[in-house]
Amino acid sequence: ILAIVFLVITVRVILFPIFVKQIRSQRAMQALQPKMKALQEKHKGDRETLQKEMMELYRSEKVNPLMGCLPMFLQIPVFLGLFHVLKRLNPANMGKTRYGWSENEFISAAQARLFDAPITAKFSSSAADLAALGANGTTVKIVAGVLVIIMMITTYMTSRQMILKTGWAEDPQQKMIQRLMLYGIPLSLLVSGALFPIGVVIYWVTNNLF
Repeated sequence: ILAIVFLVITVRVILFPIFVKQIRSQRAMQALQPKMKALQEKHKGDRETLQKEMMELYRSEKVNPLMGCLPMFLQIPVFLGLFHVLKRLNPANMGKTRYGWSENEFISAAQARLFDAPITAKFSSSAADLAALGANGTTVKIVAGVLVIIMMITTYMTSRQMILKTGWAEDPQQKMIQRLMLYGIPLSLLVSGALFPIGVVIYWVTNNLF
């Protein structure tokens, strides 16, 4: 569990300069909203010209609209890698060596627990899977359920903090995207969070808290 926490801290420290650029880019995009709206009105119906003018505006103002998504894309391989590792930490693989670990290190990782709930277990784990892990179903559901709720709350707070730093968009479409990020994503985690191993939820919560 501490390895997962320190993985988050390491990744976030490495990506910190990019997160700073992300905030600056989003603020710059907000400042450009009146000019972008004027171009949309001027070239209504002429998508090709509008696209060229918008690209020229971004270039002259030194704004990169893709910078807002870059930190998320850079973290996806780490998230998927952790998901891959936790999926293979099960009794069927005991005695095998993976990821450059020794057999003892693999067994140690496979037996890691939080309040007696294995970090590889999920809220949606079947009774057979829990029995194979030697886990109590009620304990797993309580620990996983509490973590999923914390994940939803911290995801909402993270999105809200980001919007407060950059401000609400004037463009209705951009504003709708902001509302989707603020309310839609946290609500969607109520379903997807039940499918994540506890270790992945710990990663997500630590990421939000950072």
